[in-house]
Amino acid sequence: MFVPFSVTDFLDRAETVYGERVGVIDEPDQPAASLGELTYAQIGALARRQAAKLDELGLEVGDRVAVVSHNSARLLASFFGVAGSGRVLVPVNFRLRPDEVSYIVEHSGARVLYVDPELDEALAGVTAEHRFVLGDDDDLYASEGVEPRAWEPDESATACINYTSGTTARPKGVQITHRNIWVNAVTFAMHAAVTDRDVYLHTLPMFHANGWGMPFAMTGLGVKQVVLRKVDGAEILRRVRDHGVTVMCAAPAVVAAVLDAAADWDGEIPGRDTVRIICAGAPPPTKTVVRVAEELGWEFIQIYGLTETSPLLTFNRTRAEWDDLSAEDRAARLVRAGAPALGVRLTTDAEGEVLARSNVVLEGYWEQPEESAKALADDWFHTGDGGVIGDDGYLTISDRKKDVIITGGENVSSIEVEDVLFSHPAVAEVAVIGVPSEKWGETIKALVVLAPGESVDEATLIAWCKDKAAGYKAPTSIEFRDELARTATGKLQKFKLREPYWAGQERQVN
Repeated sequence: MFVPFSVTDFLDRAETVYGERVGVIDEPDQPAASLGELTYAQIGALARRQAAKLDELGLEVGDRVAVVSHNSARLLASFFGVAGSGRVLVPVNFRLRPDEVSYIVEHSGARVLYVDPELDEALAGVTAEHRFVLGDDDDLYASEGVEPRAWEPDESATACINYTSGTTARPKGVQITHRNIWVNAVTFAMHAAVTDRDVYLHTLPMFHANGWGMPFAMTGLGVKQVVLRKVDGAEILRRVRDHGVTVMCAAPAVVAAVLDAAADWDGEIPGRDTVRIICAGAPPPTKTVVRVAEELGWEFIQIYGLTETSPLLTFNRTRAEWDDLSAEDRAARLVRAGAPALGVRLTTDAEGEVLARSNVVLEGYWEQPEESAKALADDWFHTGDGGVIGDDGYLTISDRKKDVIITGGENVSSIEVEDVLFSHPAVAEVAVIGVPSEKWGETIKALVVLAPGESVDEATLIAWCKDKAAGYKAPTSIEFRDELARTATGKLQKFKLREPYWAGQERQVN
C-alpha cells in the first residue's frame, strides 16, 4: 500500500488525538489581536477557513502564497491552511528590506501576500494580486462552517519555497516538498525524543527553514507550542518558567542572550534538568556549551543542516559513552556538527566538500534549473561546506567553500554585501569575509581599498550598507587596505584574507 505523505498528516493527528488540548499559545503582544490559547481543534478549523478563503479567491493547487511575519499563531496555522490545501507557502524573512521582499514575492509568482501589521507601512509598496494584513481576519478566513475544496495529496509536490542567500547576490527559492517536510519532521522529533509531554518554545523564526520543521513535528505529537514574537533572553526564561517549556531551537546568539539574562536572574533558573536547547547555525565555543550545562542546567544539542535539506542532516546529543567525561571534554564532542540523522548519507569529495543524500534534500531551486543542476550534481547535494568525517561517523565542519557568512543564524551572501559597498563612489575594491564572534558565531568584516583621492570613514560605509540592504547584512567592522591579496589572474584570495582572523582556531567557521 502506498499512501502519499502530506503536511496535513500532522494536523489531522493532532485534531484526532489532542483536539481539546491547548496546542498553541499565541504571543500576547501581537500588534494585531492575539489569538490567545488555541486548541488543536481550533487550529484545524482556522487552517480550513484559510484554505476555503483561498478557494474563494480563485487560487489553484500549486499557486504561491507569500507571508512576511514575525512568529504568530496565524503564521503557524498558514503552514497547514496554505501548504495543506495544495498551495505553496512562501515564508519571507521579515528582516529584509522592502525591495528584497518585493523581489521574492515577484520571483515566486505569489498571488497572495500576507503582511504582519508591524510591517504594513514599511512594505506598502510590496503587493500581489491579493494583499492582506494579518489580523484582518474577516479578509483572511472564510466564514465558519465553509469547507475548503478537497485536495488529493501529492508527496512530490512543492509545499514551501524558502528563499536563502547563497553564492549569488539574489536569493534562491528552495523548493521543499511534502515528502521532505514529512521525513524531516519525523526524523527530527525522533532524534530529539519529543513526546506529548513536551512544551515547545518558538524562539526560532518560523520563516527560517519552516522553523526547522518544528511546526509540523510538534503538531503531530500534540505538543503545546508557545509563540515568542521577538527574542529576548529574560523573556525566554520567563516563558520557560510560566509555561513549563522543555524544548526550543536556537541560533548561537540566542544561547548567548539567555546566558546573559541568567546572570541577572533572581532565584533558581527555570527549566533546570528539564530543558533541552537545540542549536544550529554554527557551533558556539566549547565554553558556551559548558556554561549552558553549568549555569542553566539545560541540555545542549547541536545539529547541522541547510535550508536545502529541510534542514536536518546531522544530530549531536550527549550519549552514554560520554557520561564519565569532564564537562569540557563532553562539550568538545558536542560542538561537532554531529552524526548523520537516520536516512542521511554523508561523504566528502576530493576537495573536502560535504555531500549529502537523503529524502530531506530539496526538489530544486525555483525557476533556476542551472543552479539546481549544480547543487544536485551526480545525485548528491553539494552543501558548499568543507568538512571532515571521523572514524565514528561524526561530521566536523571546517570551512565554508561558498561565499556565505552565517551570522546569528542568518545566511548572508558576501557577494551581495560587496555589491552594495562597490556602489559607494569612494570604494575601489572590497572583500567581505566572515570573522569569529563569540556572540554571533561569525560576524561580517569588509576589507576596503578606496579609490584614489577619495575619503570615507567606517561608520559612513556601514550606514550606506544598512540603507541599501537588510541591517543584519551590514558589516560590523571595516578595515581599509592599500591592496587586497589576489592571484596572478586577479582573483581575490579570500582564504588568505581570512587567515589572520582565524589563526589558532581548528575550524575556519565558528
